Amino acid sequence: MVTILKIVAGTLLLLVILVGLAVRVIPRFLDRIYYRGPVSDHFDGEHFFNPDGKVAPDGVPGGGSRLAFLWRMVTGSDGRPAWPRHVPVTQGKPAARVDGDRLVVTWIGHATVLIQTQGLNILTDPVWSGVSGPFDRLGPTRVAAPGVAIDDLPAIDLILVSHNHYDHLDKTTLKRLWARDRPRIVTSLGNDSVIAQTGAASTALDWGQRVTVAPGIDVIATRAHHWGSRWGTDRNRALWSGFVLALPRGGNVYFTGDSGLGDGQWPAEDAAHGPIRLALIPIGAFRFVPGQMAAGSHIGPMDAVRVFARSRAARAIPIHWGTFRLSYEGYDTPLSMLDALMRGTGGDPASFAAIPIGDAVEIPPYAPPRRPDETKIAACMQDAAITSLP
Repeated sequence: MVTILKIVAGTLLLLVILVGLAVRVIPRFLDRIYYRGPVSDHFDGEHFFNPDGKVAPDGVPGGGSRLAFLWRMVTGSDGRPAWPRHVPVTQGKPAARVDGDRLVVTWIGHATVLIQTQGLNILTDPVWSGVSGPFDRLGPTRVAAPGVAIDDLPAIDLILVSHNHYDHLDKTTLKRLWARDRPRIVTSLGNDSVIAQTGAASTALDWGQRVTVAPGIDVIATRAHHWGSRWGTDRNRALWSGFVLALPRGGNVYFTGDSGLGDGQWPAEDAAHGPIRLALIPIGAFRFVPGQMAAGSHIGPMDAVRVFARSRAARAIPIHWGTFRLSYEGYDTPLSMLDALMRGTGGDPASFAAIPIGDAVEIPPYAPPRRPDETKIAACMQDAAITSLP
């Protein structure tokens, strides 16, 4: 009996030691140095940060432990409104090329958009995987199929990757597109290290830097209010950004990436690069507790209307909703809320409205928009059309 007790005690002691070592060693093992460079107003020499203030993810959305949050997300045990398990999608087959100043866009789903103009085929944050998470197995499951089958994509010339979260940087998709087309890939600082794990090469930019991708066409990395991580312990080792695609005529295309409102000045900064013909603005994943309207690192429809107004974009397409369930709001709550806000603030609802997944939509050249009145947002938010939404 004494011998058995000694064995049990020894085993428990060994387990305690192993757990203690794991707590110390595993986080360091999972940490990664994605970028080394000079200190700046948003990089302290080790980690990137938002110069306009701290963003939520030092804790978890809605509070509590990270493990509990992940459990609620996986099991749906937090009382969230029901989502459809599958949303019907009619997949499109885009043209091989769109030449000249014509601009044709296809929403693939979430933050993935195919942009076709000037003879270039461009993808933003391409994600074709069925699950958004590690190993393509752990994480939110796709409820809407990609709007274009990956084999039906035209040859891709340029890919813009905003940051390293799994629902924006999908290594499986990047690896496949790189093997097929060898596209130019532009991202923000440090994410080139993650992308290199697929065998692909990329160009990493700091905020405000630009690169010429074709004659008369530049990509400019723009400031966003967000964060980055693949494993939790590598938090903010790589930068997050939006992009302005500066075009020779007809107005620019602005992809905001993922962002909270922060100081709210960045949309006007991006408009300073030239008139925005089309803005791709996120509206989903903003509610992690009932009634929440913004989540620090994500804008909801209320702030999306502000971004639209401040960017002075002629047209905007809402993205980052209705594909992966990442938060608490109902499936079509972001879109219903956006429509109510655009109407209530005197904006043109058609100028910031969703397009069906898989449909190719032509965007006319820039013309001065009828902008929503930001001073009316607070009153709109009290309307039952908004407060009644789950």
